[in-house]
Amino acid sequence: MKKEVVINTPYITLGQLLKMQDIIASGGQAKWYLREKAVFVNDDPENRRGKKLYPGDTIRVPETGLFFIKAK
Repeated sequence: MKKEVVINTPYITLGQLLKMQDIIASGGQAKWYLREKAVFVNDDPENRRGKKLYPGDTIRVPETGLFFIKAK
């Protein structure tokens, strides 16, 4: 299932997205989560919590969901 994530800023970071979607409980867990789990941004593997996500980007978190970044 694809879920739209609407942002009010030019971009959000991957760590912010993970926290916003309740995949992790705190921003501090992002580094550990990305080291242990596969996350794909626009079908490319990504492990940087500071990766900037812009409107139009697609993020796939296996066993969790597919997220589409959209501007407000």
